[in-house]
Amino acid sequence: MKRIRIHLLALGLLGGFATGAVLANDAYPNKPVKIVVPYPPGGPYDTIARVLGQKAGDSLGKPFVIENRGGASGMIGSDAVAKSAPDGYTLLMGGIGPNAINASLYPKVPYDAGKDFAPVIEVLRSANIVVVNPAVKANTLAELIALIRASNGKMSYASAGPGSSTHLFAEMFKQAQKLDLLQVPYRGDSPAVTATLGGETPIYFASAASIMPHIQSERLRALAVTGDRRLENLPNVPTIGEAAIPGFNAHAWYGIFAPAGTPADIVATLNRHFNAALADPEVRTRLAGAGSAQIVGGSPADFAKAVQTEIEKWQGVIRAGNITVD
Repeated sequence: MKRIRIHLLALGLLGGFATGAVLANDAYPNKPVKIVVPYPPGGPYDTIARVLGQKAGDSLGKPFVIENRGGASGMIGSDAVAKSAPDGYTLLMGGIGPNAINASLYPKVPYDAGKDFAPVIEVLRSANIVVVNPAVKANTLAELIALIRASNGKMSYASAGPGSSTHLFAEMFKQAQKLDLLQVPYRGDSPAVTATLGGETPIYFASAASIMPHIQSERLRALAVTGDRRLENLPNVPTIGEAAIPGFNAHAWYGIFAPAGTPADIVATLNRHFNAALADPEVRTRLAGAGSAQIVGGSPADFAKAVQTEIEKWQGVIRAGNITVD
């Protein structure tokens, strides 16, 4: 009889623990949630985190606090999140650089992009735009490819620096067409835009946000979009896939990650509230950039699959181009 009582008591305690665990998860979040932005304030990662965090915080009833931890091309802040407690209170505003490209670009990355994070939700995709100086005698992407081939390696393109999307998207294009095209790296997007405007370099695979005003003023000519769909504010500009290379798809992307091991119910709660935030018209307007970006959303599984595809894609491009950054 004594043994039976002890056994029932043990079951009761275990049941209490289980109930407590459920209640703890049901109460999530019971304190502020931190979103680490692995870049300085003011850039797209920072802007997206603040817009999305404010709306999701209102929905969940606890504030989302933004912490900028820049450095090492996003790896310092990303590593801090990877090593944080998997309790849902520390998240990463991640993206193509720290969560896909860096894995193959740098010889030493302090975390495993494919294993050390739990994808929560993909937020945004933004394609780049292939632009040329008006002096370039090409009105279509096919004409530009013909000019590059005829130049015998004498044509160049600007990039915002080795390993940037403006470099790797162009490299992917080069490899797909087996082109001899010289990269001229600049220290950031602004000087690369200036060089293309001045004709110092004739071609730039520019981010839509930085280049749109110069397209609208006709100081630069847009030939194609790197993503898999046309931009709302450039409906007459085809994708690279439509114009020359079927299946070509290169875009910057941004998403929320938690540390690996974060309970599935917490990830699901975050995903649900972030999806609700992305459905808000004001949030969509602030994030979509007047039609130059695509709001994504979806499930954690959708995002996990997309991340793995991106890691493998850029690994192939970087290895084929023998690209390294110290």
